Amino acid sequence: MRAYYDAVASPALAHARARTRKPRAKPKVQALVPMQRILILFLVVLTLAMSSGCVYRANISQGNLIKQEDLDQVEVGMTRNQVRFLLGTPLVDDPFHQRRWDYVYFVRIGRQPATFKRWVTIVFENDVVAEIRADLELDPNL
Repeated sequence: MRAYYDAVASPALAHARARTRKPRAKPKVQALVPMQRILILFLVVLTLAMSSGCVYRANISQGNLIKQEDLDQVEVGMTRNQVRFLLGTPLVDDPFHQRRWDYVYFVRIGRQPATFKRWVTIVFENDVVAEIRADLELDPNL
């Protein structure tokens, strides 16, 4: 074993090994042809254009859909349970205005503003309907 290490460690042997090695060739980098540059630029621009403006917007239906037939059945003097049976649970149940229920509904299709809007307010006095306010104006930017 020792003879092997002595032979490897000798400077003459190391010099002989260095002479037998070939220098590594540098890899050649090909310049891009102008047509390839145009193609790459076109693909980059196309990718940016497609990813920036083509976002899908889902249709939004928000609130309580109230049919006119159901709203026509609500009358002054009905109890809260009767109104809840006809129109459902109100969307806005404000703890600061417990005598008032607001039913709001709107539909927004894609990026367009809301196409159908409805706002109905039922006012109660002593847990019976005192006033019905239908078709109130909602925010036009909704």
